[in-house]
Amino acid sequence: METVNLNEDCGHILGHGDISRVILDAIYDGVLIIDKNAVVQYINPAYTRITGVKYDEIVGNDILSVRPGARLPNVIASGEKVLRALRMEDGVEYMVNMSPILSKGEVIGGISLVKAIGDVYELSNEISHYKKEINILRKQMNAIQKAKYTYDDIVAEDPSSLRTKALAKKIAQKDTTVLISGESGTGKELYAQAIHNDSPRREGPFIVINCATMSHNLLESELFGYSEGSFTGATKEGKIGLFEAANTGTIFLDEISEMDISLQSKLLRTIQESTVRRIGSVKEIPIDVRVIVATNKDLETLVQEGLFKEDLYYRIAVFPIELTPLRARKGDIYPLIKMALKRKANEAKRRIDLTDEALKMLCNYNWPGNIRELVNAIEFAYNMMTDFEIDYTHLPSRIQKYYLEHHAENLKFEKLAVTLKNAEIKSIQNALDLFGHDMEGKRLAAEALGISLATLYNKLKNISK
Repeated sequence: METVNLNEDCGHILGHGDISRVILDAIYDGVLIIDKNAVVQYINPAYTRITGVKYDEIVGNDILSVRPGARLPNVIASGEKVLRALRMEDGVEYMVNMSPILSKGEVIGGISLVKAIGDVYELSNEISHYKKEINILRKQMNAIQKAKYTYDDIVAEDPSSLRTKALAKKIAQKDTTVLISGESGTGKELYAQAIHNDSPRREGPFIVINCATMSHNLLESELFGYSEGSFTGATKEGKIGLFEAANTGTIFLDEISEMDISLQSKLLRTIQESTVRRIGSVKEIPIDVRVIVATNKDLETLVQEGLFKEDLYYRIAVFPIELTPLRARKGDIYPLIKMALKRKANEAKRRIDLTDEALKMLCNYNWPGNIRELVNAIEFAYNMMTDFEIDYTHLPSRIQKYYLEHHAENLKFEKLAVTLKNAEIKSIQNALDLFGHDMEGKRLAAEALGISLATLYNKLKNISK
């Protein structure tokens, strides 16, 4: 509390009808003013409310006669403030801040500002509550991942993919709800992130939630949050939902078809009204969120079967984007293979080769798991390969089996005799490189290979032919 400077004496400034008295009377905290002789000149109604001391009982009297132990006279004598002093009156505890009143550098009185401890505790609890809210928000915001993929990360060389990519670019700048459909592994989240990063919301959060991974109750609390004590197990301070966390950004609801139909009604209201209501609360919280949803099922069929709300379907299917399965866009397979190999080469910090036979198998596979399966196949082959070259034998067995069943005539197998001869030549050359190419080296090489020296010479003659 700052030292108070008055240009007039206390009695004059607090004259009846003066604006200063009106202002002091309106203050919520208690106010007591004494002159330099420690005579009480004024108390406001809040002072009476907090301490129980009435105006007529104290004003005009020496403060020490009415309030034994008062420290305000000491403040006048020392000219020093006293802050956050605790007092108790008839069982009522309160906190006092005291300051001298100065006029032209001279102490002419003192002022006490009184706050009930109950008010202090209430304020402290509110501050503590807000701190907890802030910490929860901070933790949730720290957990939020920014969308990292853009249109540059979408491999699209097949004509159908180019059309899909162009369609996605067309809607990015609008704030329209988008429905992305396609088989599992076709890159629905990749497209959702690219749309977000190309939109005016790119600096906002990008929240992802898979509707198939949670029970109805858990999904509801995650999406909409809950108020304090709204159900057994709820945290004391409550929790904000992902719609609130996504404010000014985008929320991506994956596998929307798996959402319980009763929860679909609440989602519909949230999208239509741009508000969210936490579980256990009646308060509608305004939000500014773009919604992108994805599904690998036919929602129209689910609507006909009564498993998906028709009005929600038409609300989210404002701008549908359907991703073609990989088997129907063959022109993307080789570019995707190159992309996956490049990532593994960067990891290995060297080039990784792919044999023609392995490439044929990969390009002619039907990829039921789409892009995700292709990336995983390259990962598998990377861990199986030797000498940084991926051969068809390093690919997952299902891919080899599929090719043998459908395209075996295109696969070139090396004759066993040729394979054995090449292996023998390589072993002899390795032994000679180790022991030497002179007579003694050849003797030691023959011994290491388990053959006679004469046999070694015969084999060397055949190699040179």
